[in-house]
Amino acid sequence: MLSQMASKTVPEDGFTNGALITELEAVAKDAALLHGILMRTKESPNSPEVASYFPFTLFPSPVPKVCFDQAVAVQTHFNRLVDKVSQDSRFLQEALASTIKVDDFIARLFDIYTHVLQEGCSQPVAVGLNRSDYMLDQGPDGNAALKQIEINTIAVGCGGVSSRLPALHRHILRVAGRAEEQKMIQDNNPVAGIAKALAMAWKLYDRERAVVMFLVADSDLNIYDHRCVENELWNRGIPVIRRRFVDVCKTGSLDQDKRLFIDGQEVAIVYFRSGFMPQNYTEQGWGARLMVERSLALKCPDIATHLAGTKKVQQELARPGVLEKFFPDDPEAVALIRATFTGLHTLDMGEEGDKSVAMALANPDQYVLKPQREGGGNNVYGADIRRALSGAAGGAERTAYILMDRVRPRPFCNYLLRGGCPSDPARA
Repeated sequence: MLSQMASKTVPEDGFTNGALITELEAVAKDAALLHGILMRTKESPNSPEVASYFPFTLFPSPVPKVCFDQAVAVQTHFNRLVDKVSQDSRFLQEALASTIKVDDFIARLFDIYTHVLQEGCSQPVAVGLNRSDYMLDQGPDGNAALKQIEINTIAVGCGGVSSRLPALHRHILRVAGRAEEQKMIQDNNPVAGIAKALAMAWKLYDRERAVVMFLVADSDLNIYDHRCVENELWNRGIPVIRRRFVDVCKTGSLDQDKRLFIDGQEVAIVYFRSGFMPQNYTEQGWGARLMVERSLALKCPDIATHLAGTKKVQQELARPGVLEKFFPDDPEAVALIRATFTGLHTLDMGEEGDKSVAMALANPDQYVLKPQREGGGNNVYGADIRRALSGAAGGAERTAYILMDRVRPRPFCNYLLRGGCPSDPARA
């Protein structure tokens, strides 16, 4: 990412110079492999013998420095907000009351949350690794405004591979003859921060032989992103194991102190790299999630923090006066957070939700319909919003969604490099 540029990184003629692009494409793909910007392939998802480069843009994306600095300045406040929300059971219950009636996945998560509350939380410390995703909305004056799309609180990905991207993009720009621009690329090393947080949590648990357990899916093309964090922990002398929900169900147990054991190994931290989609769970998987949440192990995240990252909670936080409730003595934090919000509208039953439905049906291109799902590819746009809401307009099914104002960034030209796909220029 270029943090000091408000426009393109390469002259327009650079995008039409076919020979230069072909040369840079070959250099970039080899450099990605050399730098370990890797993923497994769809054809061999579980084979460590086969890998390709992780999809990336040929050139870094230009970001106005004021927006970059704004994102950095607000992140600690967002982390504090997520933590405060996760500890406010009444707010979570009220915010998700309508959603859990129609969304079985969120309802199952909420059942586990309720179980832990009623039983009493065994481990008051949780590890928060949050990623706030933004787009730059181009206003009528042509200026870009930083707008939050979502905040991710579970299985946050790309901390490993993104740590390696600055060096890659600097190299590409040097080869392209853009030595001055490459100096503007900011250092970015989230994997070090992720490992530091997990290491601090491991020390808090204070059992030298206890392990950090990565809770993973049956297969994950992004395994090398996991390995970046895993290797950082091993370098600190912290043992790591990888297990699936089914493994926890088969070989996991709690002792009388609710210490979690897997295959006889005590678990200090459960680091979720799965569990954010319904398809991650079988009935056994739900039992494993409950076992983990009841345990003394530190969770990254715990069930409350997972729920705090739902779209419905995001929408409720945008209501007037809600941020002030969480930051009664910190108007600066309120202002910084609220400045990143775009329009967020409830679809709950009642007059307010009816108004939101009417707005969406009248101007569907102005909005995005968002379900309570992570992992990408779930949002509804344009004419599909009309189809989705026309049948659900008068029914409770609509409460499974929120409505967000559509963010419209200023387009710029780049090339997306993805294994097996042509690198035609795209308006990014």
